[in-house]
Amino acid sequence: MNRTLRQPGRLMERPMKAIFASVIGFSLAFLPAVTPAQAAVDIQEVTSDKGITAWLVEDYTVPIISIRFAFEGGSTQDPVGKEGLAQLMSGLFDEGAGDLGRAEFQEELDQSGAEMSFDAGPDAFYGSMRMLAEDREEAFRLLELAVNRPRFDDEPLARIRAQIVAGIQARANDPETEASIAWANAIYGDHPYSRQDEGTPETLATITQQDLQKLHEDLFARGNLVVSVVGAIDPETLKTELDRVFGSLPEEPDVGVVQKVQPKLDQQIALPYEIPQATLRLAYPGIERDDPQFFAAYLMNHILGGGTFSSRLFDEVREKRGLAYGIGSSLVNRDYSSALMIGTSTRADRAQETLDVIRDVIGRMAEEGPTEQELRDAKDYVVGAYAINNLDTSSAIARTLVQLQIEDLGIDYIDRRADLIEAVTLEDVKAVAKRLLSAEPAIMIVGPTVSFDKG
Repeated sequence: MNRTLRQPGRLMERPMKAIFASVIGFSLAFLPAVTPAQAAVDIQEVTSDKGITAWLVEDYTVPIISIRFAFEGGSTQDPVGKEGLAQLMSGLFDEGAGDLGRAEFQEELDQSGAEMSFDAGPDAFYGSMRMLAEDREEAFRLLELAVNRPRFDDEPLARIRAQIVAGIQARANDPETEASIAWANAIYGDHPYSRQDEGTPETLATITQQDLQKLHEDLFARGNLVVSVVGAIDPETLKTELDRVFGSLPEEPDVGVVQKVQPKLDQQIALPYEIPQATLRLAYPGIERDDPQFFAAYLMNHILGGGTFSSRLFDEVREKRGLAYGIGSSLVNRDYSSALMIGTSTRADRAQETLDVIRDVIGRMAEEGPTEQELRDAKDYVVGAYAINNLDTSSAIARTLVQLQIEDLGIDYIDRRADLIEAVTLEDVKAVAKRLLSAEPAIMIVGPTVSFDKG
């Protein structure tokens, strides 16, 4: 549950430091986007006395420190019958820790001018904090309590669980929600990826304080921890804070083994709804992040549908025929599965036509690949947009550096990335297009019943 501590309507109760922190954050959000030439990131690897390693980018432009960290192993670690455990736990770290109950903890966090959030993904459990540099010690003290001694008290547990259940129930009759559930079940079968991260009202009702404590003990360890820090802090000071926050955690996590899964392709899923708009989803084979052809696939996907306004799918489906407001494709990379996914929505009476156009575009890409000019344009865009999309604020840099560590891409990846992309040839892209797009896909249509002509 990715949520900051401060609740709506509490502004007048907050001290001046907290208001100042929000003003700084607001200002940063509207700074001009950086250009690639401005985006050089000097990353230092810092290792504390207790062996905690972090990637640090020192930046004293504004007096703010952003820390982002992840414990590998997320909602895939939810026990069967207790789905939603990791998500529920993510909402409780600012609800009391150590000797501080909910009210005391949140008051002290407000006084520190810091913002804290936690979130559970399928493959990792994330945490982050932004603070004023001058209030670093108090902010890190509270983060230490949250990371090491969350309370999971009865009242917050019941309240946060009720909020999640209310959200699930509010979406229960939503076609898109039902579609997401049906799609995951069809693609991933009985793998943990088929489960809803937030669980169900029934599974959430079984979760106890003991379940939360056990997941915390199993997941929060130094051996599966990655950390990045950006802002006004030097390496020696950071070493002290790393040991303070993470140094007392167990050495190794106690997590269950998760098997790899290949998405189930060559199937058709119809979800009948008498609605005026139909939703289409397609799944093709993916490519793992460490595959030598990954960047060729990345550029091919950009040309196919990842480039949005410049992509073939957008041009054929939206621009030429007006079949949809938008359409896109993406490479979905998870720890245990990969796929190339395509999605769009269209008028119900034109769903079959839209599907036929999509299949035709994909077939031509598989057979012919892109043109030299398309590849050149794609390279220019994905190189130039990286800094704007990933390195434009301290929080964005921190997020990016955590992901680079999780994917084991190396501390020099940002410097090497442009060369890796430029090294991709047209023949590389044609080969990977044939490899990924020649398979018969999984297709789902949500809306009035249509046929599944293979076209």
